[in-house]
Amino acid sequence: MKIPPCYIGLHQARQVLADMGVELNERQMKRAAEPDARGHRKLPFFVDPIEGTLKIEKGALMEIYNNLHAQAMRDFNANVLLSW
Repeated sequence: MKIPPCYIGLHQARQVLADMGVELNERQMKRAAEPDARGHRKLPFFVDPIEGTLKIEKGALMEIYNNLHAQAMRDFNANVLLSW
């Protein structure tokens, strides 16, 4: 059974990351949500058309960090094997 998406705002996203051990201050979180010069965001936030606030899907946020962690572990393990 598929879990329905849960959309959260900046404050809640910051709390989700803190629960995962990633402590960001408010400014860092806002910078991750702001578009850069090319219009790309560091994280997939979008403007909620009803509230006009930034939102992100909770599962996607957690998956991004989990995937990056898994990739870092694969890279580390590959480097450890090569150094023996």
